[in-house]
Amino acid sequence: MNNDRRLEAKRFRNDAAELAFGREHPQHKANGDEQKYASVQYAMSFTKGLDHDDTTGLIKNKSHFEAFRQAIDNGVIEPFTTRVPVPTPPKGQDRRMWEAPTAGVVFDLEGPDAQAVTMPPAPPLGSDELTFEMAEVYELALVRDVPFEQFDAHGAAPDLSGSIKRLNAMSYIKDAKKCCEFAGRPRTVGASGMLDQQTVFRGASPGAAEGPYVSSLMLMGNADRTSDRGPLDGFVVYGAQSVDQRVPMAPKGDDYMVDWDDWLAVQQGFNVNQTNGTQGGQAFAGQPRRFIHTPRDLATYVHFDALYQAYLNACLFLLENGGSGFRAPFDPAFDNLSGPVSFNVLTNAANGSMKMTNAGGFALYGGPHILTLVTEVATRALKAVRFQKFNTHIRLRPEVLAARMERAKEIEKAHRGACTDFTDMRKKLKSTIAEIKAHNAGLPPSQNPASTALLPMAFAEGSPMHPAYGAGHATVAGACVTVLKAFFDTSAMLADLGGRIGFFTDAQIKASGVTPKFIKVITINDGQDLDTVEIKCPLTLEGELNKLAANISIGRNMAGVHYFSDYFDSVRMGEEIAVGMLEEQALGYPTDPFVMSLPTFDGEVVRIGAR
Repeated sequence: MNNDRRLEAKRFRNDAAELAFGREHPQHKANGDEQKYASVQYAMSFTKGLDHDDTTGLIKNKSHFEAFRQAIDNGVIEPFTTRVPVPTPPKGQDRRMWEAPTAGVVFDLEGPDAQAVTMPPAPPLGSDELTFEMAEVYELALVRDVPFEQFDAHGAAPDLSGSIKRLNAMSYIKDAKKCCEFAGRPRTVGASGMLDQQTVFRGASPGAAEGPYVSSLMLMGNADRTSDRGPLDGFVVYGAQSVDQRVPMAPKGDDYMVDWDDWLAVQQGFNVNQTNGTQGGQAFAGQPRRFIHTPRDLATYVHFDALYQAYLNACLFLLENGGSGFRAPFDPAFDNLSGPVSFNVLTNAANGSMKMTNAGGFALYGGPHILTLVTEVATRALKAVRFQKFNTHIRLRPEVLAARMERAKEIEKAHRGACTDFTDMRKKLKSTIAEIKAHNAGLPPSQNPASTALLPMAFAEGSPMHPAYGAGHATVAGACVTVLKAFFDTSAMLADLGGRIGFFTDAQIKASGVTPKFIKVITINDGQDLDTVEIKCPLTLEGELNKLAANISIGRNMAGVHYFSDYFDSVRMGEEIAVGMLEEQALGYPTDPFVMSLPTFDGEVVRIGAR
């Protein structure tokens, strides 16, 4: 028997290896900007941490970038150490480190290889898509302190109207309306084919533009069995402990890097946070906390989160389902393996529609199973996206593209007019840049105000020490949310059933005997409290999960550190990684045939089953 099991275990591992081997490794294609602008000191590439020119903001020496590139391609960490260093600016100030530049060349024993997934080329300089992406990032910086209630069509939006008008005037939106399609990554638009307060800055997946901007899964907590706390108190229960969904409030207008010298110090890789003695450039000591109420609050969340944090919280909520005493339903194709959850939600008593079983899920088909999976995929996602960031695209961050426009004339002069593309982009963004310059000039003295086209950053250190495309947060979001979609019944609807708030299927609602109130969760009292509002069209778990992935990903755009395409393509790559892991793990469940069905970020359905 032991030898038979030994052979079966080997056969399973071989089958998983064959499944992985059968996946074609794609070609990884960049947009060509690295080579196109090589003669302009690699002006469209990530150079943060190298030595930059005081006047143009470009790197001083092309060979420094080429040494950096060669070290990445070699995939060995030693050239990034002090023994055999890649050239960096002269010492004299604490420096930040490049983050895991060789992670994309290592191997894993499970899931798609880090190089078996890819992303399409990023929008190149000169394209209407990149110009529009940059406009979005600028406009998001201008609305960081606008309450999210204005991002909902059921209220007024006086502070969003200017941004919406400027974005709709751009050719990327106008041409899409005229041609009935987007050239590139589609934005969600209103019935008119234009952006409106319900669709602007939203994610591009089913349900992401429905209801409030912030997913209820980033606001609600569990009902705590050890206290009288309910879901609207906002505490996620971790066993006998709990975590507050509120975040510390960064002061309004807490923006950085609008002064050229401040910008330059950050590009040199200097640790400005170490210098000014604050946490991430934001002095949170003594600051009150509140629920995520503005884009700045969301930026604060994604500044300090453990990357899988929001999805682990969502999973814990769903496993308790708003304090109903029962988890949210799993995918109906294998829900019975964990014990069914049709119940009378008012009495928690079984009724005639509930099939009693004597075994429930735990290590298999239960809470610990999914809680492990929803975090496990994060490491695979990060390795895959590192290969895209460093080895393939090496894309500059928005803070640098803004600086290229700020010093466009100086760049043209230094390179004898060889590059006018930054001047051209600046002309196309004239109205938005005028607003940015006024915003930057009006910042408080402590933030070195200056009338520049530099992108006001929510973090003193600006973006992280790695390239923009893809986005680590977004790739992890795509992977973790895909696991949640695979396990839970995504058709479940957010409802209040007799005071119990959670996601319930139509069958559960009928079994409860209670007339449901379909609800949305909102912040009130300047974000100090949560409330619910009854709505006619229910919000589904699929939509709230897609919204959760978009919130975390676009929250990074709100901070100024990413573009829309970083979100759009990264969540889809993360999805592919999670599906691959689930396919391989399904081979290990031969005794209980089942099928998981999950809706993708594009609205299609993927089915994964034990064979």
